[in-house]
Amino acid sequence: MKELAFRVVALTVLFVALAALAALLVDIGVDGAGRLSWDFLTGFPSRRAANSGIWHAISGSIFVIGVTGVLAVPVGVAAAIYLEEYGTRSKMARLIEVNITNLAAVPSIIYGLLGLGLFVRALGLGRSVLAGGATLALLVLPVVILSTRESLRAVPKSIREGSYALGATTWQTIWHQVLPMALPGILTGLILALSRAIGETAPLITIGAVTFVTFAPQSLSSAFTVLPIQIFNWVSRPQADFQANAAAAIIVLLALLLTMNAVAVWLRDRYQKERQA
Repeated sequence: MKELAFRVVALTVLFVALAALAALLVDIGVDGAGRLSWDFLTGFPSRRAANSGIWHAISGSIFVIGVTGVLAVPVGVAAAIYLEEYGTRSKMARLIEVNITNLAAVPSIIYGLLGLGLFVRALGLGRSVLAGGATLALLVLPVVILSTRESLRAVPKSIREGSYALGATTWQTIWHQVLPMALPGILTGLILALSRAIGETAPLITIGAVTFVTFAPQSLSSAFTVLPIQIFNWVSRPQADFQANAAAAIIVLLALLLTMNAVAVWLRDRYQKERQA
């Protein structure tokens, strides 16, 4: 009886959540679909809503996410391999594991304050693409580590034992046996972590990302803005035309997120089929 009641409550909550999400998407589509055009995608901001575009924000998001991936992925995967394959019994590894789990629950604004103090001021990177990407790398690093560890943990122990029995070293076992089997889950976790980063606003505003730029970033030291910040800027304006621009930019951001998630699903299915073959 209790199990039935729990299922009814869970299904009700799910239905309400899906209905609210559908209503939100319909409202955004109605407001922003008419504003989508090639000029809007390739244009730059303007004080007139009809002339405004989001190319600067799209290119800024791509730059920042690229830096985030370059910094977070190698470090996160390497840390997960160490914790799962080498340091599972040491006190230091357990201490690191506890701290990583705690860091995954820290609000994103705290990472923004850390990035402001460390990258912008202490290291002198300024309000640049590199500072923004490094800040988001710190934000997603715990997620990358945890998701990679779960993927490594899902590999059967018999695979490792069979490799050791044939005389392989620990690293040979990891590189040739464990990582290929864990790769679908690792790739899915990485892309989902980067999908979270591309939608973040608070950390980048904290480190001083600008809300109005009339150029696309050209290097890692360039000033920048991203789609969530541009959306925030337009939503805060009272004019209805800027509200339509914000709705159109939200559609573009959702399209980017869905594309990244679709790539994650495709990669996971592809590598799973190759492994089974």
